[in-house]
Amino acid sequence: MIRKIIKIDESKCNGCGLCAEACHEGAIAMVAGKAKLIRDDYCDGLGDCLPCCPTGAITFEEREALAYDEEAVAINMAKKAEEAKTGQAKPHFGGGCPGSNAHTINRPPAGGCPGSNAHAIKRPAAATAAGVGSTPAAAARPAQEMESQLRQWPVQIKLVPVNAPYFNQAHLLIAADCTAYAYGDFHNRFMQNRVTIIGCPKLDEGDYSEKLTAILQQNDIKSVTVTRMEVPCCGGLSNAVIKALKDCGKMIPWQIVTITTDGQIIEN
Repeated sequence: MIRKIIKIDESKCNGCGLCAEACHEGAIAMVAGKAKLIRDDYCDGLGDCLPCCPTGAITFEEREALAYDEEAVAINMAKKAEEAKTGQAKPHFGGGCPGSNAHTINRPPAGGCPGSNAHAIKRPAAATAAGVGSTPAAAARPAQEMESQLRQWPVQIKLVPVNAPYFNQAHLLIAADCTAYAYGDFHNRFMQNRVTIIGCPKLDEGDYSEKLTAILQQNDIKSVTVTRMEVPCCGGLSNAVIKALKDCGKMIPWQIVTITTDGQIIEN
Protein backbone atom coordinates (compact mmCIF):
# COMPACT_ATOMS: atom_id res chain seq x y z
CA MET A 1 0.00 0.00 0.00
CA ILE A 2 1.06 3.63 -0.55
CA ARG A 3 1.26 5.52 2.73
CA LYS A 4 3.16 8.23 4.58
CA ILE A 5 6.23 6.93 6.40
CA ILE A 6 9.45 8.37 7.76
CA LYS A 7 12.61 8.67 5.70
CA ILE A 8 16.07 8.96 7.27
CA ASP A 9 18.93 10.68 5.46
CA GLU A 10 22.00 8.89 6.82
CA SER A 11 24.31 11.59 5.47
CA LYS A 12 22.71 14.05 7.91
CA CYS A 13 22.41 11.64 10.86
CA ASN A 14 24.90 12.38 13.65
CA GLY A 15 24.14 9.21 15.59
CA CYS A 16 22.68 10.96 18.64
CA GLY A 17 19.93 8.34 19.00
CA LEU A 18 17.22 10.78 20.10
CA CYS A 19 14.90 9.59 17.36
CA ALA A 20 15.20 5.97 18.48
CA GLU A 21 14.37 7.01 22.02
CA ALA A 22 11.38 9.05 20.85
CA CYS A 23 9.90 6.26 18.70
CA HIS A 24 7.33 4.51 20.87
CA GLU A 25 6.91 1.71 18.32
CA GLY A 26 10.54 0.58 18.12
CA ALA A 27 10.65 1.32 14.38
CA ILE A 28 14.04 3.08 14.58
CA ALA A 29 17.29 1.48 15.69
CA MET A 30 20.89 2.62 15.68
CA VAL A 31 22.98 0.52 13.30
CA ALA A 32 26.71 1.23 12.94
CA GLY A 33 26.19 4.64 14.48
CA LYS A 34 23.34 5.68 12.19
CA ALA A 35 19.57 5.75 12.67
CA LYS A 36 17.70 3.25 10.51
CA LEU A 37 14.03 2.43 9.97
CA ILE A 38 14.18 -1.29 10.72
CA ARG A 39 10.61 -2.27 9.79
CA ASP A 40 7.98 -0.41 7.82
CA ASP A 41 5.13 -2.06 9.72
CA TYR A 42 6.46 -0.68 13.02
CA CYS A 43 6.19 2.94 11.81
CA ASP A 44 2.77 4.53 12.45
CA GLY A 45 3.62 7.62 10.38
CA LEU A 46 2.80 10.09 13.18
CA GLY A 47 6.33 11.47 13.31
CA ASP A 48 7.15 11.72 17.03
CA CYS A 49 10.78 11.33 15.95
CA LEU A 50 10.85 14.40 13.67
CA PRO A 51 11.18 17.20 16.24
CA CYS A 52 13.80 15.21 18.16
CA CYS A 53 16.30 15.18 15.29
CA PRO A 54 18.80 18.04 15.72
CA THR A 55 20.13 17.74 12.15
CA GLY A 56 16.89 17.50 10.16
CA ALA A 57 17.77 14.01 8.94
CA ILE A 58 14.19 12.72 9.28
CA THR A 59 11.37 13.66 6.92
CA PHE A 60 8.16 12.09 5.63
CA GLU A 61 7.74 10.41 2.27
CA GLU A 62 4.87 8.62 0.57
CA ARG A 63 5.84 5.24 -0.83
CA GLU A 64 4.92 1.58 -1.02
CA ALA A 65 5.15 0.22 2.52
CA LEU A 66 3.63 -2.44 4.72
CA ALA A 67 0.63 -1.29 6.73
CA TYR A 68 1.24 -0.32 10.34
CA ASP A 69 0.89 -3.49 12.45
CA GLU A 70 -0.19 -2.49 15.94
CA GLU A 71 -0.15 -6.10 17.17
CA ALA A 72 3.41 -6.71 15.96
CA VAL A 73 4.53 -3.47 17.62
CA ALA A 74 2.92 -4.50 20.92
CA ILE A 75 4.69 -7.86 20.83
CA ASN A 76 8.03 -6.26 19.99
CA MET A 77 7.78 -3.60 22.70
CA ALA A 78 6.71 -6.17 25.29
CA LYS A 79 9.77 -8.24 24.36
CA LYS A 80 12.03 -5.22 24.73
CA ALA A 81 10.52 -4.37 28.09
CA GLU A 82 11.11 -7.91 29.33
CA GLU A 83 14.71 -7.87 28.10
CA ALA A 84 15.31 -4.58 29.85
CA LYS A 85 13.78 -5.94 33.06
CA THR A 86 15.97 -9.05 33.07
CA GLY A 87 19.09 -7.24 31.93
CA GLN A 88 19.20 -9.13 28.64
CA ALA A 89 18.64 -6.16 26.39
CA LYS A 90 21.30 -5.73 23.74
CA PRO A 91 23.22 -2.46 23.65
CA HIS A 92 21.20 0.07 21.69
CA PHE A 93 24.22 1.68 20.08
CA GLY A 94 27.41 0.13 18.85
CA GLY A 95 30.91 0.62 17.61
CA GLY A 96 34.32 1.54 19.01
CA CYS A 97 35.23 2.16 22.60
CA PRO A 98 32.47 1.24 25.11
CA GLY A 99 32.82 4.70 26.62
CA SER A 100 31.90 6.29 23.30
CA ASN A 101 28.62 4.39 22.94
CA ALA A 102 25.66 6.75 23.01
CA HIS A 103 23.30 5.95 25.85
CA THR A 104 20.24 7.29 27.57
CA ILE A 105 20.67 9.71 30.45
CA ASN A 106 17.74 10.81 32.54
CA ARG A 107 17.41 14.16 30.83
CA PRO A 108 14.65 15.76 28.74
CA PRO A 109 14.45 14.26 25.22
CA ALA A 110 14.09 16.26 22.01
CA GLY A 111 17.20 18.38 22.24
CA GLY A 112 16.83 19.29 25.92
CA CYS A 113 13.23 20.49 25.95
CA PRO A 114 10.47 17.92 26.55
CA GLY A 115 7.93 20.48 25.33
CA SER A 116 9.34 20.45 21.80
CA ASN A 117 7.81 17.08 20.89
CA ALA A 118 5.21 17.64 18.18
CA HIS A 119 1.76 16.33 18.99
CA ALA A 120 -1.89 17.06 18.38
CA ILE A 121 -4.08 18.32 21.21
CA LYS A 122 -7.57 16.86 21.59
CA ARG A 123 -10.19 19.36 22.65
CA PRO A 124 -13.73 18.68 23.91
CA ALA A 125 -16.71 20.06 22.02
CA ALA A 126 -17.00 23.85 22.09
CA ALA A 127 -18.37 25.32 25.29
CA THR A 128 -21.95 26.54 25.35
CA ALA A 129 -22.89 30.16 25.81
CA ALA A 130 -23.08 29.51 29.55
CA GLY A 131 -19.45 28.42 29.54
CA VAL A 132 -20.18 24.73 30.04
CA GLY A 133 -18.07 22.27 28.02
CA SER A 134 -18.41 18.57 27.33
CA THR A 135 -16.10 17.48 30.16
CA PRO A 136 -16.50 17.65 33.96
CA ALA A 137 -13.44 19.90 34.14
CA ALA A 138 -14.97 22.30 31.66
CA ALA A 139 -18.30 22.24 33.46
CA ALA A 140 -16.59 23.22 36.70
CA ARG A 141 -15.05 26.34 35.22
CA PRO A 142 -16.64 29.74 35.78
CA ALA A 143 -18.65 31.01 32.83
CA GLN A 144 -16.18 33.78 32.06
CA GLU A 145 -13.19 31.45 31.73
CA MET A 146 -12.45 30.69 28.09
CA GLU A 147 -11.08 27.35 26.99
CA SER A 148 -7.86 27.16 25.00
CA GLN A 149 -8.30 26.54 21.28
CA LEU A 150 -4.71 25.39 20.71
CA ARG A 151 -4.81 22.24 18.57
CA GLN A 152 -1.16 21.16 18.41
CA TRP A 153 2.35 21.54 19.81
CA PRO A 154 4.91 23.05 19.28
CA VAL A 155 3.72 26.42 18.00
CA GLN A 156 6.93 28.33 17.25
CA ILE A 157 7.62 28.57 13.50
CA LYS A 158 11.26 27.70 14.18
CA LEU A 159 10.30 24.50 16.02
CA VAL A 160 7.38 22.99 14.09
CA PRO A 161 8.31 20.03 11.86
CA VAL A 162 7.58 20.80 8.20
CA ASN A 163 5.74 17.50 7.73
CA ALA A 164 3.88 17.36 11.04
CA PRO A 165 0.69 15.29 10.56
CA TYR A 166 -1.51 18.05 11.97
CA PHE A 167 -0.75 20.21 8.91
CA ASN A 168 -2.69 17.84 6.65
CA GLN A 169 -5.87 19.59 5.43
CA ALA A 170 -5.38 22.30 8.06
CA HIS A 171 -6.59 25.87 8.10
CA LEU A 172 -3.35 27.56 9.12
CA LEU A 173 -3.02 30.57 11.41
CA ILE A 174 0.36 32.31 11.29
CA ALA A 175 0.41 34.77 14.19
CA ALA A 176 2.81 37.39 15.43
CA ASP A 177 3.65 36.64 19.06
CA CYS A 178 2.06 39.80 20.46
CA THR A 179 -1.33 39.46 18.76
CA ALA A 180 -2.68 36.94 21.27
CA TYR A 181 -1.88 39.36 24.10
CA ALA A 182 -3.26 42.44 22.36
CA TYR A 183 -6.59 40.94 21.21
CA GLY A 184 -8.65 39.62 24.11
CA ASP A 185 -10.75 37.04 22.27
CA PHE A 186 -7.86 35.74 20.19
CA HIS A 187 -8.45 32.04 20.89
CA ASN A 188 -12.11 32.07 19.86
CA ARG A 189 -11.80 34.59 17.03
CA PHE A 190 -8.68 33.30 15.32
CA MET A 191 -7.38 30.00 16.74
CA GLN A 192 -10.59 27.99 16.80
CA ASN A 193 -10.48 25.19 14.19
CA ARG A 194 -7.06 26.34 12.98
CA VAL A 195 -3.53 25.05 13.43
CA THR A 196 -1.54 27.90 14.98
CA ILE A 197 2.12 28.74 14.47
CA ILE A 198 3.73 31.88 15.86
CA GLY A 199 6.84 34.00 15.47
CA CYS A 200 8.40 37.42 15.88
CA PRO A 201 10.42 38.66 12.89
CA LYS A 202 12.18 41.24 15.06
CA LEU A 203 13.41 38.80 17.71
CA ASP A 204 13.92 35.59 15.71
CA GLU A 205 17.00 35.19 13.57
CA GLY A 206 16.64 34.46 9.87
CA ASP A 207 13.76 34.60 7.42
CA TYR A 208 10.61 32.53 7.88
CA SER A 209 9.74 32.38 4.19
CA GLU A 210 11.79 29.29 3.31
CA LYS A 211 10.27 27.15 6.04
CA LEU A 212 6.76 28.49 5.44
CA THR A 213 7.15 27.70 1.73
CA ALA A 214 8.09 24.12 2.59
CA ILE A 215 5.08 23.77 4.89
CA LEU A 216 2.74 25.03 2.18
CA GLN A 217 4.34 22.90 -0.53
CA GLN A 218 4.50 19.64 1.37
CA ASN A 219 1.10 19.70 3.05
CA ASP A 220 -2.52 20.11 1.97
CA ILE A 221 -3.14 23.51 3.57
CA LYS A 222 -6.73 24.69 3.06
CA SER A 223 -6.29 28.36 3.96
CA VAL A 224 -3.83 30.77 5.57
CA THR A 225 -4.70 33.55 8.02
CA VAL A 226 -2.02 35.94 9.22
CA THR A 227 -2.44 38.05 12.36
CA ARG A 228 0.11 40.82 12.83
CA MET A 229 0.46 43.90 14.97
CA GLU A 230 0.25 47.42 13.53
CA VAL A 231 3.91 48.07 14.40
CA PRO A 232 6.25 48.24 11.38
CA CYS A 233 8.49 45.33 12.41
CA CYS A 234 5.51 42.97 12.11
CA GLY A 235 5.59 43.61 8.37
CA GLY A 236 8.41 41.08 8.22
CA LEU A 237 5.96 38.31 9.10
CA SER A 238 3.43 39.39 6.48
CA ASN A 239 6.14 39.67 3.83
CA ALA A 240 7.48 36.19 4.64
CA VAL A 241 4.01 34.66 4.33
CA ILE A 242 3.27 36.46 1.05
CA LYS A 243 6.61 35.28 -0.37
CA ALA A 244 5.89 31.71 0.76
CA LEU A 245 2.44 31.81 -0.85
CA LYS A 246 4.00 32.97 -4.13
CA ASP A 247 6.83 30.43 -4.02
CA CYS A 248 4.82 27.37 -2.99
CA GLY A 249 3.22 26.99 -6.41
CA LYS A 250 -0.30 26.57 -5.03
CA MET A 251 -3.43 28.69 -4.98
CA ILE A 252 -4.29 28.90 -1.29
CA PRO A 253 -6.91 31.33 0.09
CA TRP A 254 -5.31 33.80 2.49
CA GLN A 255 -5.95 36.93 4.51
CA ILE A 256 -3.96 39.29 6.72
CA VAL A 257 -5.50 40.77 9.87
CA THR A 258 -3.80 43.72 11.58
CA ILE A 259 -4.35 44.39 15.28
CA THR A 260 -3.59 47.63 17.11
CA THR A 261 -1.65 47.80 20.36
CA ASP A 262 -4.91 48.56 22.19
CA GLY A 263 -6.57 45.44 20.81
CA GLN A 264 -8.61 46.71 17.87
CA ILE A 265 -8.82 45.11 14.42
CA ILE A 266 -7.99 47.74 11.82
CA GLU A 267 -7.64 45.58 8.73
CA ASN A 268 -9.41 42.34 7.81
